[in-house]
Amino acid sequence: MTQLAPAPPSAASNSENVLVAFAREVFAVANAEFRKLRRDPTEVLTRSVQPILWLLVFGQVFTRLRAIPTGSLSYLDFMAPGVLAQSVLFTAIFYGIAVIWERDLGIIQKMLVSPAFRSALVLGKAASAGFRGLSQTVIIYVVTLVLGVKVRFEALPFLGVLLAVLLGSAVFSTFSLAIACIVKTRERFMGIGQVLTMPLFFASNAIYPLEAMPGWLQVLARGNPLTYLVDALRSLMVVGGHSALGLGRDFLVELGTLILLVIVAARLYPSLTR
Repeated sequence: MTQLAPAPPSAASNSENVLVAFAREVFAVANAEFRKLRRDPTEVLTRSVQPILWLLVFGQVFTRLRAIPTGSLSYLDFMAPGVLAQSVLFTAIFYGIAVIWERDLGIIQKMLVSPAFRSALVLGKAASAGFRGLSQTVIIYVVTLVLGVKVRFEALPFLGVLLAVLLGSAVFSTFSLAIACIVKTRERFMGIGQVLTMPLFFASNAIYPLEAMPGWLQVLARGNPLTYLVDALRSLMVVGGHSALGLGRDFLVELGTLILLVIVAARLYPSLTR
């Protein structure tokens, strides 16, 4: 009897195998980062001090002054999503310094000689940064409830907040990783990180609406990913909040920015060891 040769694998099965391998690599990197955070959770707590102070001091004072037009929202309600976005930004933007530490310890070299996709290595780290952002979300929600902010707890809006925070954390951590690949030293990275955080924060709609900005600042704000994160959070997080830019556009801009940054960071990643 003549034996039939096994059929060659189809293109669809090859694509499926590649996707499964990619997802497994992303999960492996994210899981390793999560374990480091679980052993030392103090970083999450210390990163929460600054946004809590913003809500307790800045938010309380400006609520009394009523100096910034916020429509039907109290200033504290208006500001709460911006403070959550600030917490996401400040936690994620210094994520690249951990990558430089890993380079100095020889961990990056071991990862780069593996057959793993470079983009999977980057996306895995972005996913772990997203988890850090979610932990910040829990803390900010607790503080806003104590302060009397009218927070929404319906299932879909809350899931939307979590998705926005995941995307925002991933965007800024990947941006941070790309910067780390370029500067390659902790001292330079810390200086650049300090320079970038405040312009990103103040050139956004986190603490004042777009309409209150001068024209040139509005242009900068619309090119700032943090603006779209704040806009999405303001629509989903507080009662009476609405999106000034369009909720669909907010998520599309964040997702598109993430894809672009992952591609850039994946190309730069091997240069970190040179």
